[in-house]
Amino acid sequence: MKSIVCSGLIAITLLGTASAAETDQQESTTPHATRHGVGHTVLFYIPNRVFDVLDIVRARVRLGPGLAVGARVTKLTDVFLGGYNSVFFGLPGPRQAPKVPVPFGPEARSGVAVSVADATVTDYDANPRYADTEVGAGVHVAIIGAEVGVDPAEVFDLLFGIFLIDFREDDM
Repeated sequence: MKSIVCSGLIAITLLGTASAAETDQQESTTPHATRHGVGHTVLFYIPNRVFDVLDIVRARVRLGPGLAVGARVTKLTDVFLGGYNSVFFGLPGPRQAPKVPVPFGPEARSGVAVSVADATVTDYDANPRYADTEVGAGVHVAIIGAEVGVDPAEVFDLLFGIFLIDFREDDM
């Protein structure tokens, strides 16, 4: 039994090494898209599909001082007024990059936004990072806030991801 486990670990290590070498060669030809080897793709297939499901919805509570209201139906119709500096708990929303979605973290936004005229100020690490195709709304009063959103494009990312097509380029 130990030899089977050791053989499996060695195989995974070799596949991962081959994947890294493949990625290095492909990065020179495709600078924006990272392609992974077979071992990496197999190892991360289930986690990537789970993350794709989680990317569809943003549903979270915020705790911290503020007064704000906002709504969006894609980036072109974003409306926001107010400000808050808080910590969120819940589903963070679309990842928009190959990273693990963390269900808590800092979030801050202040200013005014109307459509693409965005005069809000956000710290890079506390930015809510709304996707261009996200539909949602949020409110923050005194020390508590809430936000919900749905990104229909993430449904397609999930469906295509089943067939290993990652058009949002957020698979790990």
